[in-house]
Amino acid sequence: MVHVGDRRLSLADFSAVLYEGKEVALDPKAVEKVEANFRFLQKFSSNKLIYGINTGFGPMAQYKVSEENMLQLQYNLIRSHSSGSNSLMSPIMVKGVMLARLNSLMQGYSGIHPETVHLIKELINNDVTPCIFEHGGVGASGDLVQLAHLGLVLIGEGEVLYKGEIRPTAEVFKQLNIKPLSIHIREGLAILNGTSAMTGIGMANIVQAQKLLEWSVLLSAMINEVVEAYDDHYSYELNIVKHHKGQNKIAAQLREILKDSKMIRNRSEHLYNPAKLDQEVFKDKVQEYYSLRCVTQVLGPIYDTISQAEKVVTDELNSVNDNPVIDHENQNIFHGGNFHGDYVSLEMDKLKIAITKLSMLSERQLNYLLNEKLNQKFPPFVNLGVLGFNFGMQGMQFTATSTVAENQTMSFPMYVHSIPNNNDNQDIVSMGCNAALMTRRVINNSFEVLAIQMMTVLQAIDHMKCTDRLSSETHHVYTEIRKLFPVFIEDKPKYKDLEKIKTYFENSAPVISFKLGKVKEPITS
Repeated sequence: MVHVGDRRLSLADFSAVLYEGKEVALDPKAVEKVEANFRFLQKFSSNKLIYGINTGFGPMAQYKVSEENMLQLQYNLIRSHSSGSNSLMSPIMVKGVMLARLNSLMQGYSGIHPETVHLIKELINNDVTPCIFEHGGVGASGDLVQLAHLGLVLIGEGEVLYKGEIRPTAEVFKQLNIKPLSIHIREGLAILNGTSAMTGIGMANIVQAQKLLEWSVLLSAMINEVVEAYDDHYSYELNIVKHHKGQNKIAAQLREILKDSKMIRNRSEHLYNPAKLDQEVFKDKVQEYYSLRCVTQVLGPIYDTISQAEKVVTDELNSVNDNPVIDHENQNIFHGGNFHGDYVSLEMDKLKIAITKLSMLSERQLNYLLNEKLNQKFPPFVNLGVLGFNFGMQGMQFTATSTVAENQTMSFPMYVHSIPNNNDNQDIVSMGCNAALMTRRVINNSFEVLAIQMMTVLQAIDHMKCTDRLSSETHHVYTEIRKLFPVFIEDKPKYKDLEKIKTYFENSAPVISFKLGKVKEPITS
Protein backbone atom coordinates (compact mmCIF):
# COMPACT_ATOMS: atom_id res chain seq x y z
CA MET A 1 0.00 0.00 0.00
CA VAL A 2 1.30 3.45 -0.95
CA HIS A 3 0.06 6.25 1.31
CA VAL A 4 -0.70 9.58 -0.34
CA GLY A 5 -0.77 12.88 1.49
CA ASP A 6 1.31 12.24 4.58
CA ARG A 7 4.73 12.56 2.91
CA ARG A 8 6.45 13.17 -0.38
CA LEU A 9 5.85 10.49 -2.98
CA SER A 10 9.09 9.07 -4.35
CA LEU A 11 9.94 7.45 -7.66
CA ALA A 12 9.88 4.11 -5.83
CA ASP A 13 6.33 4.82 -4.62
CA PHE A 14 5.29 5.75 -8.12
CA SER A 15 6.85 2.61 -9.57
CA ALA A 16 5.15 0.45 -6.93
CA VAL A 17 1.70 1.68 -7.97
CA LEU A 18 2.30 1.61 -11.73
CA TYR A 19 4.42 -1.49 -12.16
CA GLU A 20 3.84 -3.60 -9.04
CA GLY A 21 0.10 -3.12 -8.68
CA LYS A 22 0.24 -1.58 -5.20
CA GLU A 23 -2.96 0.16 -4.10
CA VAL A 24 -3.06 3.71 -2.76
CA ALA A 25 -4.46 4.91 0.55
CA LEU A 26 -5.28 8.48 1.53
CA ASP A 27 -3.76 9.87 4.70
CA PRO A 28 -6.66 10.91 7.00
CA LYS A 29 -4.96 14.10 8.18
CA ALA A 30 -4.28 15.16 4.60
CA VAL A 31 -7.95 14.53 3.73
CA GLU A 32 -8.90 16.71 6.69
CA LYS A 33 -6.71 19.46 5.22
CA VAL A 34 -8.46 19.07 1.86
CA GLU A 35 -11.79 19.39 3.68
CA ALA A 36 -10.66 22.50 5.59
CA ASN A 37 -9.40 24.05 2.38
CA PHE A 38 -12.74 23.40 0.68
CA ARG A 39 -14.69 24.90 3.59
CA PHE A 40 -12.51 28.00 3.53
CA LEU A 41 -13.12 28.52 -0.19
CA GLN A 42 -16.82 27.92 0.25
CA LYS A 43 -17.00 30.75 2.79
CA PHE A 44 -14.35 33.05 1.31
CA SER A 45 -15.70 33.04 -2.26
CA SER A 46 -18.98 34.66 -1.31
CA ASN A 47 -19.30 38.15 -2.84
CA LYS A 48 -15.77 38.10 -4.27
CA LEU A 49 -14.44 38.06 -7.81
CA ILE A 50 -12.38 34.87 -8.12
CA TYR A 51 -11.03 33.51 -11.38
CA GLY A 52 -12.73 30.37 -12.55
CA ILE A 53 -15.47 30.46 -9.96
CA ASN A 54 -17.59 33.39 -11.07
CA THR A 55 -15.61 34.32 -14.19
CA GLY A 56 -14.98 32.68 -17.51
CA PHE A 57 -11.68 30.95 -18.22
CA GLY A 58 -8.50 32.17 -19.92
CA PRO A 59 -9.21 35.19 -22.13
CA MET A 60 -12.90 34.80 -21.22
CA ALA A 61 -12.11 35.73 -17.61
CA GLN A 62 -13.34 39.26 -18.31
CA TYR A 63 -16.87 37.92 -18.40
CA LYS A 64 -18.76 37.49 -15.15
CA VAL A 65 -20.70 34.27 -14.63
CA SER A 66 -23.96 34.55 -12.74
CA GLU A 67 -24.36 32.72 -9.43
CA GLU A 68 -26.97 30.32 -10.80
CA ASN A 69 -24.55 29.22 -13.55
CA MET A 70 -21.42 28.80 -11.45
CA LEU A 71 -21.64 25.01 -11.06
CA GLN A 72 -22.64 24.47 -14.68
CA LEU A 73 -19.56 26.52 -15.63
CA GLN A 74 -17.34 23.74 -14.27
CA TYR A 75 -19.18 21.06 -16.27
CA ASN A 76 -18.91 23.25 -19.38
CA LEU A 77 -15.14 23.50 -18.88
CA ILE A 78 -14.68 19.73 -18.61
CA ARG A 79 -16.91 18.90 -21.56
CA SER A 80 -15.63 21.61 -23.89
CA HIS A 81 -11.99 20.70 -23.33
CA SER A 82 -12.47 16.96 -23.79
CA SER A 83 -11.13 17.44 -27.29
CA GLY A 84 -8.11 15.13 -27.52
CA SER A 85 -7.21 13.07 -30.55
CA ASN A 86 -4.78 10.48 -31.93
CA SER A 87 -3.89 7.35 -29.96
CA LEU A 88 -5.08 6.63 -26.46
CA MET A 89 -2.46 6.74 -23.74
CA SER A 90 -1.50 3.35 -22.34
CA PRO A 91 -3.11 2.27 -19.05
CA ILE A 92 0.26 2.63 -17.28
CA MET A 93 0.56 6.26 -18.39
CA VAL A 94 -3.04 7.05 -17.46
CA LYS A 95 -2.56 5.54 -14.00
CA GLY A 96 0.52 7.77 -13.69
CA VAL A 97 -1.56 10.80 -14.64
CA MET A 98 -4.19 9.95 -12.02
CA LEU A 99 -1.62 9.37 -9.28
CA ALA A 100 0.11 12.66 -10.09
CA ARG A 101 -3.18 14.59 -10.03
CA LEU A 102 -4.25 12.87 -6.81
CA ASN A 103 -0.99 13.75 -5.07
CA SER A 104 -1.22 17.39 -6.12
CA LEU A 105 -4.83 17.73 -4.97
CA MET A 106 -3.96 16.05 -1.66
CA GLN A 107 -1.66 18.96 -0.81
CA GLY A 108 -4.82 20.82 0.20
CA TYR A 109 -4.51 24.02 -1.86
CA SER A 110 -7.05 23.40 -4.62
CA GLY A 111 -10.40 24.16 -2.97
CA ILE A 112 -11.94 20.83 -3.94
CA HIS A 113 -14.50 18.72 -2.14
CA PRO A 114 -12.83 15.62 -0.60
CA GLU A 115 -14.99 13.29 -2.69
CA THR A 116 -12.71 14.21 -5.61
CA VAL A 117 -9.63 12.57 -4.09
CA HIS A 118 -11.61 9.57 -2.85
CA LEU A 119 -12.96 8.99 -6.36
CA ILE A 120 -9.53 9.18 -8.04
CA LYS A 121 -8.22 6.74 -5.44
CA GLU A 122 -11.06 4.32 -6.26
CA LEU A 123 -10.28 4.46 -9.98
CA ILE A 124 -6.60 3.74 -9.37
CA ASN A 125 -7.27 0.85 -6.99
CA ASN A 126 -9.87 -0.71 -9.28
CA ASP A 127 -7.68 -0.39 -12.39
CA VAL A 128 -10.25 1.78 -14.13
CA THR A 129 -8.29 3.94 -16.56
CA PRO A 130 -9.97 6.87 -18.31
CA CYS A 131 -9.57 7.05 -22.08
CA ILE A 132 -7.13 9.94 -22.46
CA PHE A 133 -5.77 10.89 -25.87
CA GLU A 134 -2.14 11.75 -26.55
CA HIS A 135 -2.77 14.89 -28.60
CA GLY A 136 -4.16 18.09 -27.12
CA GLY A 137 -2.06 19.62 -24.37
CA VAL A 138 0.28 22.57 -24.78
CA GLY A 139 1.52 22.40 -21.19
CA ALA A 140 0.50 25.81 -19.93
CA SER A 141 -2.65 26.49 -17.97
CA GLY A 142 -1.86 22.87 -17.29
CA ASP A 143 -2.44 19.76 -19.37
CA LEU A 144 -5.92 21.01 -20.06
CA VAL A 145 -7.09 18.58 -22.72
CA GLN A 146 -5.62 15.41 -21.24
CA LEU A 147 -6.89 16.27 -17.75
CA ALA A 148 -10.29 17.22 -19.18
CA HIS A 149 -10.69 13.60 -20.29
CA LEU A 150 -9.88 12.56 -16.72
CA GLY A 151 -12.47 15.05 -15.49
CA LEU A 152 -15.03 13.74 -17.98
CA VAL A 153 -14.71 10.27 -16.46
CA LEU A 154 -14.86 11.62 -12.91
CA ILE A 155 -18.27 13.16 -13.63
CA GLY A 156 -19.42 9.81 -15.02
CA GLU A 157 -19.14 10.54 -18.73
CA GLY A 158 -16.80 9.49 -21.54
CA GLU A 159 -15.16 6.08 -21.71
CA VAL A 160 -12.77 4.01 -19.63
CA LEU A 161 -10.56 1.01 -20.21
CA TYR A 162 -11.55 -1.73 -17.78
CA LYS A 163 -10.36 -5.34 -17.89
CA GLY A 164 -9.01 -4.85 -21.40
CA GLU A 165 -12.21 -3.35 -22.85
CA ILE A 166 -13.19 0.22 -23.70
CA ARG A 167 -16.57 0.77 -22.09
CA PRO A 168 -18.85 3.72 -21.22
CA THR A 169 -17.87 5.21 -17.87
CA ALA A 170 -21.43 5.17 -16.57
CA GLU A 171 -21.69 1.43 -17.22
CA VAL A 172 -18.46 0.61 -15.35
CA PHE A 173 -19.30 2.95 -12.47
CA LYS A 174 -22.65 1.19 -12.08
CA GLN A 175 -20.97 -2.23 -12.12
CA LEU A 176 -18.46 -1.18 -9.43
CA ASN A 177 -20.96 0.88 -7.43
CA ILE A 178 -18.89 4.03 -7.91
CA LYS A 179 -20.64 7.37 -7.57
CA PRO A 180 -19.66 10.07 -10.11
CA LEU A 181 -18.21 13.35 -8.88
CA SER A 182 -20.60 16.20 -8.14
CA ILE A 183 -19.35 19.74 -8.72
CA HIS A 184 -19.36 21.79 -5.53
CA ILE A 185 -17.36 24.95 -6.33
CA ARG A 186 -14.34 24.66 -8.68
CA GLU A 187 -13.64 20.94 -9.11
CA GLY A 188 -13.60 21.25 -12.90
CA LEU A 189 -10.85 23.86 -12.95
CA ALA A 190 -8.92 22.12 -10.17
CA ILE A 191 -8.82 18.86 -12.11
CA LEU A 192 -7.81 20.44 -15.45
CA ASN A 193 -5.49 23.19 -14.32
CA GLY A 194 -2.25 21.36 -13.55
CA THR A 195 0.85 19.63 -14.87
CA SER A 196 -0.21 16.12 -13.86
CA ALA A 197 -0.34 14.55 -17.32
CA MET A 198 3.23 15.49 -18.22
CA THR A 199 4.34 14.69 -14.66
CA GLY A 200 2.70 11.27 -14.53
CA ILE A 201 4.11 10.29 -17.91
CA GLY A 202 7.45 11.81 -16.94
CA MET A 203 7.71 9.74 -13.76
CA ALA A 204 6.93 6.57 -15.72
CA ASN A 205 9.58 7.60 -18.26
CA ILE A 206 12.19 7.93 -15.53
CA VAL A 207 11.41 4.46 -14.15
CA GLN A 208 11.86 2.97 -17.63
CA ALA A 209 14.94 5.09 -18.38
CA GLN A 210 16.62 3.65 -15.30
CA LYS A 211 15.91 0.13 -16.57
CA LEU A 212 17.30 1.05 -19.98
CA LEU A 213 20.48 2.36 -18.44
CA GLU A 214 20.99 -0.78 -16.39
CA TRP A 215 20.53 -2.95 -19.48
CA SER A 216 22.89 -0.72 -21.43
CA VAL A 217 25.57 -1.09 -18.75
CA LEU A 218 25.03 -4.86 -18.74
CA LEU A 219 25.24 -5.10 -22.53
CA SER A 220 28.32 -2.90 -22.60
CA ALA A 221 29.94 -5.26 -20.11
CA MET A 222 28.96 -8.29 -22.20
CA ILE A 223 30.36 -6.91 -25.46
CA ASN A 224 33.64 -5.98 -23.77
CA GLU A 225 33.74 -9.47 -22.38
CA VAL A 226 32.99 -11.30 -25.62
CA VAL A 227 35.66 -9.39 -27.56
CA GLU A 228 38.15 -9.96 -24.73
CA ALA A 229 38.77 -6.26 -24.11
CA TYR A 230 41.23 -4.81 -21.63
CA ASP A 231 40.03 -3.78 -18.19
CA ASP A 232 41.72 -0.43 -17.64
CA HIS A 233 39.08 1.73 -19.35
CA TYR A 234 36.61 1.02 -16.55
CA SER A 235 39.19 0.86 -13.78
CA TYR A 236 38.82 2.86 -10.58
CA GLU A 237 42.14 4.64 -11.16
CA LEU A 238 41.31 5.88 -14.64
CA ASN A 239 37.78 7.07 -13.85
CA ILE A 240 38.32 8.63 -10.43
CA VAL A 241 40.46 11.40 -11.93
CA LYS A 242 37.35 12.52 -13.86
CA HIS A 243 35.15 14.25 -11.29
CA HIS A 244 31.72 13.19 -12.49
CA LYS A 245 29.44 11.11 -10.30
CA GLY A 246 27.75 9.32 -13.20
CA GLN A 247 30.98 8.24 -14.85
CA ASN A 248 32.29 6.78 -11.61
CA LYS A 249 29.00 5.01 -10.90
CA ILE A 250 29.01 3.38 -14.34
CA ALA A 251 32.65 2.34 -13.94
CA ALA A 252 31.88 0.77 -10.55
CA GLN A 253 28.95 -1.10 -12.03
CA LEU A 254 31.10 -2.48 -14.87
CA ARG A 255 33.71 -3.63 -12.38
CA GLU A 256 31.03 -5.33 -10.30
CA ILE A 257 29.56 -7.16 -13.31
CA LEU A 258 32.93 -8.29 -14.68
CA LYS A 259 34.81 -8.96 -11.45
CA ASP A 260 35.03 -12.74 -12.01
CA SER A 261 35.11 -12.83 -15.81
CA LYS A 262 37.73 -15.09 -17.35
CA MET A 263 37.62 -13.22 -20.67
CA ILE A 264 38.50 -9.65 -19.77
CA ARG A 265 42.24 -9.06 -20.13
CA ASN A 266 44.53 -7.23 -17.76
CA ARG A 267 46.70 -4.69 -19.56
CA SER A 268 49.85 -5.52 -17.63
CA GLU A 269 49.65 -9.18 -18.57
CA HIS A 270 49.49 -8.48 -22.29
CA LEU A 271 50.71 -5.30 -23.96
CA TYR A 272 53.24 -4.62 -21.22
CA ASN A 273 54.87 -7.97 -22.04
CA PRO A 274 58.38 -7.24 -23.46
CA ALA A 275 57.97 -10.04 -26.00
CA LYS A 276 55.26 -7.99 -27.73
CA LEU A 277 57.76 -5.27 -28.57
CA ASP A 278 59.43 -7.48 -31.19
CA GLN A 279 56.40 -7.01 -33.44
CA GLU A 280 56.40 -4.19 -35.99
CA VAL A 281 52.61 -4.32 -36.33
CA PHE A 282 50.61 -5.37 -33.31
CA LYS A 283 47.94 -7.94 -34.06
CA ASP A 284 46.19 -7.13 -30.82
CA LYS A 285 44.35 -3.82 -30.94
CA VAL A 286 46.14 -1.48 -28.53
CA GLN A 287 42.88 0.29 -27.65
CA GLU A 288 39.30 -0.70 -28.35
CA TYR A 289 36.90 1.36 -30.47
CA TYR A 290 35.17 4.19 -28.61
CA SER A 291 31.84 2.35 -28.33
CA LEU A 292 33.63 -0.23 -26.16
CA ARG A 293 36.30 1.88 -24.50
CA CYS A 294 34.31 5.05 -23.68
CA VAL A 295 31.28 3.44 -22.05
CA THR A 296 31.79 5.25 -18.73
CA GLN A 297 32.16 8.61 -20.46
CA VAL A 298 29.05 8.04 -22.65
CA LEU A 299 26.72 6.46 -20.08
CA GLY A 300 27.94 8.63 -17.20
CA PRO A 301 26.16 11.79 -18.39
CA ILE A 302 23.05 9.69 -19.03
CA TYR A 303 23.16 8.47 -15.43
CA ASP A 304 23.44 12.08 -14.24
CA THR A 305 20.61 13.22 -16.53
CA ILE A 306 18.26 10.54 -15.23
CA SER A 307 19.16 11.45 -11.64
CA GLN A 308 18.46 15.14 -12.28
CA ALA A 309 15.18 14.35 -14.02
CA GLU A 310 14.12 12.23 -11.05
CA LYS A 311 14.80 15.11 -8.66
CA VAL A 312 12.99 17.76 -10.70
CA VAL A 313 9.97 15.72 -11.76
CA THR A 314 9.54 14.30 -8.24
CA ASP A 315 9.51 17.90 -6.97
CA GLU A 316 6.76 18.66 -9.49
CA LEU A 317 4.86 15.53 -8.45
CA ASN A 318 4.77 16.78 -4.88
CA SER A 319 3.88 20.37 -5.80
CA VAL A 320 0.68 22.36 -5.98
CA ASN A 321 0.42 23.08 -9.70
CA ASP A 322 -2.97 24.62 -10.36
CA ASN A 323 -4.34 28.16 -10.38
CA PRO A 324 -5.41 29.97 -8.35
CA VAL A 325 -3.83 28.58 -5.18
CA ILE A 326 -6.38 28.40 -2.37
CA ASP A 327 -4.46 29.11 0.84
CA HIS A 328 -6.74 28.57 3.82
CA GLU A 329 -3.87 28.89 6.31
CA ASN A 330 -3.12 32.45 5.14
CA GLN A 331 -6.81 33.13 4.48
CA ASN A 332 -6.22 34.22 0.90
CA ILE A 333 -6.28 33.18 -2.75
CA PHE A 334 -3.26 33.70 -4.99
CA HIS A 335 -3.49 33.94 -8.79
CA GLY A 336 -0.46 32.99 -10.84
CA GLY A 337 0.99 30.32 -13.10
CA ASN A 338 1.93 27.20 -11.15
CA PHE A 339 0.29 25.22 -13.94
CA HIS A 340 3.14 26.10 -16.32
CA GLY A 341 5.08 22.96 -17.23
CA ASP A 342 8.55 24.25 -18.10
CA TYR A 343 10.32 22.28 -15.37
CA VAL A 344 8.97 18.96 -16.64
CA SER A 345 9.27 19.89 -20.30
CA LEU A 346 12.95 20.75 -20.03
CA GLU A 347 13.77 17.59 -18.06
CA MET A 348 11.89 15.42 -20.55
CA ASP A 349 13.80 16.96 -23.45
CA LYS A 350 17.10 16.37 -21.67
CA LEU A 351 16.08 12.81 -20.86
CA LYS A 352 14.98 12.24 -24.45
CA ILE A 353 18.35 13.42 -25.77
CA ALA A 354 20.21 11.28 -23.24
CA ILE A 355 18.25 8.13 -24.10
CA THR A 356 18.74 8.79 -27.81
CA LYS A 357 22.49 8.83 -27.13
CA LEU A 358 22.12 5.56 -25.23
CA SER A 359 20.42 4.01 -28.26
CA MET A 360 23.22 5.36 -30.49
CA LEU A 361 25.82 3.66 -28.29
CA SER A 362 23.86 0.42 -28.54
CA GLU A 363 23.65 0.69 -32.33
CA ARG A 364 27.41 1.30 -32.63
CA GLN A 365 28.20 -1.66 -30.36
CA LEU A 366 25.81 -3.74 -32.46
CA ASN A 367 27.50 -2.62 -35.67
CA TYR A 368 30.89 -3.57 -34.22
CA LEU A 369 29.68 -7.11 -33.58
CA LEU A 370 28.10 -7.46 -37.02
CA ASN A 371 30.99 -6.07 -39.07
CA GLU A 372 33.76 -8.67 -39.27
CA LYS A 373 36.15 -6.05 -40.69
CA LEU A 374 35.92 -4.17 -37.40
CA ASN A 375 35.88 -6.97 -34.85
CA GLN A 376 38.07 -9.48 -36.75
CA LYS A 377 36.59 -12.13 -34.48
CA PHE A 378 33.09 -13.09 -35.64
CA PRO A 379 31.61 -14.12 -39.00
CA PRO A 380 29.68 -11.41 -40.88
CA PHE A 381 26.42 -10.56 -39.07
CA VAL A 382 27.38 -13.14 -36.44
CA ASN A 383 26.08 -15.72 -38.89
CA LEU A 384 26.35 -19.19 -37.34
CA GLY A 385 25.19 -20.85 -40.57
CA VAL A 386 26.60 -20.98 -44.10
CA LEU A 387 27.94 -17.62 -45.29
CA GLY A 388 26.08 -16.42 -48.36
CA PHE A 389 23.30 -18.92 -47.79
CA ASN A 390 22.26 -17.89 -44.28
CA PHE A 391 21.99 -14.31 -43.04
CA GLY A 392 22.39 -14.34 -39.25
CA MET A 393 21.47 -10.99 -37.71
CA GLN A 394 21.65 -9.03 -40.97
CA GLY A 395 17.94 -8.29 -41.20
CA MET A 396 17.72 -7.19 -37.57
CA GLN A 397 20.35 -4.51 -38.06
CA PHE A 398 18.07 -2.62 -40.44
CA THR A 399 15.44 -2.37 -37.70
CA ALA A 400 17.96 -1.13 -35.15
CA THR A 401 19.44 1.46 -37.51
CA SER A 402 16.10 2.89 -38.63
CA THR A 403 14.82 3.01 -35.06
CA VAL A 404 17.86 4.94 -33.82
CA ALA A 405 17.46 7.33 -36.75
CA GLU A 406 13.88 7.98 -35.62
CA ASN A 407 15.14 8.70 -32.10
CA GLN A 408 17.65 11.18 -33.45
CA THR A 409 14.97 13.05 -35.40
CA MET A 410 12.63 13.14 -32.39
CA SER A 411 15.37 14.58 -30.18
CA PHE A 412 14.58 18.15 -31.21
CA PRO A 413 13.48 19.81 -27.95
CA MET A 414 9.82 20.65 -27.43
CA TYR A 415 10.81 23.08 -24.65
CA VAL A 416 11.77 25.73 -27.23
CA HIS A 417 8.80 25.07 -29.50
CA SER A 418 6.26 27.39 -27.95
CA ILE A 419 3.34 28.47 -30.14
CA PRO A 420 1.00 31.16 -28.72
CA ASN A 421 -2.69 30.21 -28.61
CA ASN A 422 -5.86 30.81 -26.59
CA ASN A 423 -6.32 34.31 -28.09
CA ASP A 424 -2.67 34.94 -27.10
CA ASN A 425 -3.55 34.56 -23.43
CA GLN A 426 -1.20 31.57 -23.45
CA ASP A 427 1.50 33.47 -25.30
CA ILE A 428 4.39 31.26 -24.11
CA VAL A 429 3.79 27.59 -23.36
CA SER A 430 5.87 24.58 -22.30
CA MET A 431 4.63 21.80 -24.61
CA GLY A 432 5.45 19.60 -21.62
CA CYS A 433 3.01 16.78 -22.36
CA ASN A 434 4.31 16.57 -25.92
CA ALA A 435 7.85 16.43 -24.55
CA ALA A 436 6.94 13.62 -22.14
CA LEU A 437 5.10 11.62 -24.81
CA MET A 438 7.94 11.96 -27.31
CA THR A 439 10.39 10.89 -24.63
CA ARG A 440 8.17 7.87 -24.01
CA ARG A 441 8.45 6.94 -27.67
CA VAL A 442 12.23 7.33 -27.64
CA ILE A 443 12.39 5.07 -24.59
CA ASN A 444 10.17 2.45 -26.22
CA ASN A 445 12.31 2.59 -29.36
CA SER A 446 15.46 2.15 -27.32
CA PHE A 447 14.18 -1.01 -25.68
CA GLU A 448 13.82 -2.41 -29.22
CA VAL A 449 17.40 -1.50 -30.12
CA LEU A 450 18.83 -3.00 -26.94
CA ALA A 451 16.80 -6.17 -27.49
CA ILE A 452 18.38 -6.56 -30.94
CA GLN A 453 21.79 -5.94 -29.42
CA MET A 454 21.16 -8.63 -26.80
CA MET A 455 20.14 -11.15 -29.48
CA THR A 456 23.40 -10.44 -31.30
CA VAL A 457 25.57 -10.65 -28.18
CA LEU A 458 24.09 -14.05 -27.33
CA GLN A 459 24.81 -15.33 -30.84
CA ALA A 460 28.39 -14.04 -30.50
CA ILE A 461 28.80 -15.87 -27.18
CA ASP A 462 27.65 -19.12 -28.80
CA HIS A 463 30.02 -18.60 -31.71
CA MET A 464 32.87 -18.20 -29.23
CA LYS A 465 31.68 -21.18 -27.14
CA CYS A 466 32.71 -19.19 -24.10
CA THR A 467 29.80 -19.50 -21.67
CA ASP A 468 32.05 -21.15 -19.10
CA ARG A 469 34.37 -18.13 -19.18
CA LEU A 470 31.68 -15.47 -18.67
CA SER A 471 31.36 -13.66 -15.36
CA SER A 472 28.75 -15.08 -13.02
CA GLU A 473 26.55 -12.03 -13.66
CA THR A 474 26.67 -12.15 -17.46
CA HIS A 475 26.34 -15.94 -17.46
CA HIS A 476 23.12 -15.61 -15.47
CA VAL A 477 21.72 -13.09 -17.93
CA TYR A 478 22.81 -15.28 -20.87
CA THR A 479 20.94 -18.23 -19.35
CA GLU A 480 17.78 -16.23 -18.64
CA ILE A 481 17.52 -14.65 -22.09
CA ARG A 482 18.30 -17.90 -23.88
CA LYS A 483 15.12 -19.30 -22.34
CA LEU A 484 13.25 -16.73 -24.43
CA PHE A 485 15.51 -16.79 -27.46
CA PRO A 486 17.30 -20.09 -28.23
CA VAL A 487 20.43 -20.10 -30.34
CA PHE A 488 19.65 -20.23 -34.07
CA ILE A 489 21.55 -21.27 -37.18
CA GLU A 490 18.91 -21.56 -39.88
CA ASP A 491 17.07 -18.40 -40.91
CA LYS A 492 13.62 -17.80 -39.46
CA PRO A 493 11.47 -14.75 -38.62
CA LYS A 494 12.80 -12.86 -35.60
CA TYR A 495 10.07 -10.33 -34.89
CA LYS A 496 8.43 -12.45 -32.17
CA ASP A 497 11.79 -13.06 -30.49
CA LEU A 498 12.44 -9.33 -30.58
CA GLU A 499 9.10 -8.59 -28.92
CA LYS A 500 9.70 -11.19 -26.19
CA ILE A 501 13.08 -9.75 -25.23
CA LYS A 502 11.84 -6.15 -25.46
CA THR A 503 8.96 -6.99 -23.11
CA TYR A 504 11.36 -8.74 -20.74
CA PHE A 505 13.59 -5.66 -20.67
CA GLU A 506 10.63 -3.33 -20.07
CA ASN A 507 9.29 -5.37 -17.18
CA SER A 508 12.51 -5.99 -15.30
CA ALA A 509 15.95 -4.59 -14.72
CA PRO A 510 18.92 -6.98 -15.04
CA VAL A 511 18.97 -9.66 -12.36
CA ILE A 512 22.40 -8.65 -11.14
CA SER A 513 23.92 -7.49 -7.90
CA PHE A 514 23.59 -3.74 -8.36
CA LYS A 515 20.83 -1.26 -8.82
CA LEU A 516 21.10 2.21 -10.28
CA GLY A 517 22.73 4.44 -7.71
CA LYS A 518 23.37 1.73 -5.12
CA VAL A 519 27.07 1.17 -5.75
CA LYS A 520 29.15 3.15 -3.27
CA GLU A 521 31.87 5.05 -5.05
CA PRO A 522 34.05 7.76 -3.50
CA ILE A 523 34.06 10.91 -5.61
CA THR A 524 36.67 13.61 -5.22
CA SER A 525 35.34 17.08 -4.61
